[in-house]
Amino acid sequence: MRIGVASPKQNYPHPIIAREGWPFLAIAVAVALLATYFVGSAWAFPLWVIALFVLQFFRDPARNVPRGENLVIAPADGRIVAVEKTRDNYRQQDALKVSVFMNVFNVHSNRSPVDGEVTGVQYFPGKFVNADLDKASLENERNAVLMTTPTGKEITAVQVAGLIARRILCYVKAGDKLVKGQRYGFIRFGSRVDVYLPLDARVKVSIGDKTRAGETVLAEL
Repeated sequence: MRIGVASPKQNYPHPIIAREGWPFLAIAVAVALLATYFVGSAWAFPLWVIALFVLQFFRDPARNVPRGENLVIAPADGRIVAVEKTRDNYRQQDALKVSVFMNVFNVHSNRSPVDGEVTGVQYFPGKFVNADLDKASLENERNAVLMTTPTGKEITAVQVAGLIARRILCYVKAGDKLVKGQRYGFIRFGSRVDVYLPLDARVKVSIGDKTRAGETVLAEL
């Protein structure tokens, strides 16, 4: 199968900084500027460091989305922490799970792993244990987006809050149509995304691999 690359600006509705970060960045820069004016640059230095951290956390660069109708791409930047056969509790069926852990230095925009229609969105309140742990998939606050591809394959992408994360943002609902790489959500300050695939999917990543949302191929259906 030939894999092409879509335009870098495909499905990219906003500038380099995620819209979720604009209020945080504005506040951080304003506080740093006021501190610099009233107490001097030396005392304000830590505040500028915080502003730079906010800037890097909410960065959201455009990505080159691979073409190929059978491809499943990474929904998040981060590191692969699980590749296993397990139970997709959102569909009540067995599945292959591929999990991506995002630390506070990763881009935190979430992108659709496949072309398809959203058939359901399920939100579950929960704990905020370290998202690097397997139990986070079942115990933490999470939001599952159920998708069906044009060929009938069922994919579940689950945003999972982490130890520091306290806000899962999801912008889609049942009936929405998504394309690979399309931005559909955001998680603030460290988390993970679990992707449940059909059992016959051919996984292309291993534990420890680094991923880039919208670019890294997780599997072929």
